[in-house]
Amino acid sequence: MPYYIYRIKPFTQLDQLEVHDTFKQASTQAKSLRAEIPAGSPNKIKVIFADDPLQAEDLLCEVRVAGPKGDD
Repeated sequence: MPYYIYRIKPFTQLDQLEVHDTFKQASTQAKSLRAEIPAGSPNKIKVIFADDPLQAEDLLCEVRVAGPKGDD
């Protein structure tokens, strides 16, 4: 499965930027893209591991609930 790099804009607008075969390549490129974002920008760069772009976008749009607080 490939690693997708997405730019996430306000109101969950997703722009697929790149696709990489390894996490190392995707991570390095994502860090480079994050460095180019001006301070205070609402845009985010995310790396997601998925079967295809549709699944990647579904995963990025999921609302994640924090686990219960307690002794870890």
